[in-house]
Amino acid sequence: MRDDNGAVASKKEPELGLASQVDPAIAERLVEQAREDGVNLVGPGGLKVITEVGPVEIDVPCDRDGSFEPKTVRKRQRRLHGVDSMVISLCAKGLTTGEVQAHLAEVYGTDVSRETISKITDAILEEMTDWLNRPLDRVYPVVFIDAIVVKVRDGQVANRAFYAAIGVTVDGKRDILGIWAGSGGEGAKYWLQVLTEIKNRGTDDVCMVVCDGLKGLPEAIETTWPAAITQTCVLHLIRNTFRLASRRDWDAMAKDLRPVYTAVNEADAKERLVEFHAIWGDTYPAIKGLWHNAWAEFVPFLDYSPEIRRVIYSTNAIESLHARFRRATRAREHFPNEQAAMKCLYLVVRSLDPTGSGQERWMNRWKPALNAFAITFEGRLF
Repeated sequence: MRDDNGAVASKKEPELGLASQVDPAIAERLVEQAREDGVNLVGPGGLKVITEVGPVEIDVPCDRDGSFEPKTVRKRQRRLHGVDSMVISLCAKGLTTGEVQAHLAEVYGTDVSRETISKITDAILEEMTDWLNRPLDRVYPVVFIDAIVVKVRDGQVANRAFYAAIGVTVDGKRDILGIWAGSGGEGAKYWLQVLTEIKNRGTDDVCMVVCDGLKGLPEAIETTWPAAITQTCVLHLIRNTFRLASRRDWDAMAKDLRPVYTAVNEADAKERLVEFHAIWGDTYPAIKGLWHNAWAEFVPFLDYSPEIRRVIYSTNAIESLHARFRRATRAREHFPNEQAAMKCLYLVVRSLDPTGSGQERWMNRWKPALNAFAITFEGRLF
């Protein structure tokens, strides 16, 4: 091609005008991909994509022979997938609807209303109902139970206990059995309803239930599964012991307390506890009453092998779940209703261990404990 003076004009690359109304980075990535693939770009082409936030006009590059295959927006694609899963993922990580709205505006340049975000997350309500009512295993070697307090506005803002249970299956998988919304603070009466529902969903037997020292809870467990052993979380008992002592004495106290919970049997543990009280009883007399009241629920721990003790020593499995719950609920002063709180907690459950690597590590360490449970509770697991 020659210009008006007859000189050969240099060939310029056409202006592509790749400005996306949703995210300019999408267009830039398409161009970069095309150049990496060695495609000869010749100009822009319009594409109207229907997203969860409405129709969006974007400009995409064209090539002479039609060999360019976009990865972000495919050929002839008219709906941009992933917006709903992105919103659900952000909500599961603890972002409020307002924070999700701001994130989408900042990163993708689009305005999505809070109502739209709420509707997207409402899509999992049916899935949540199915999950809460699914059949459970016939027997669990161990079940961990605990409750978390969440603020819910029901006429007025009040603390509501949300109950959770994690069962360890015979295969070593940690299965979150469900989440239940209570009517007030944590209580043994409502725990009886929760345990009864677990039984009605197919769990006929539980070998051990690990819990905190809530009054009346052992009776609720015995009513549901008469053969189940109620084991108070030993770690909770130790933490409560330290709570009654000054920080400067914790290290020395931990050294003196260790022989009690590592004793070979109950008689040995009693002797070690007497020695412990001889050292610390005068300084912290309330510790005597603490151990006296918890002794009946503590001593079953001493009857089992080290493999079983390692599993039931603490409720860390469920405390880890509750830590994720708290992180998701902390950003909100309160929830407008019970369903909103349940939806938030279920989104957290949905997002746990997406690769399954955590479950795999736990299951690999489970085999020695399974052998110990099979011997201790012969005939009940298989």
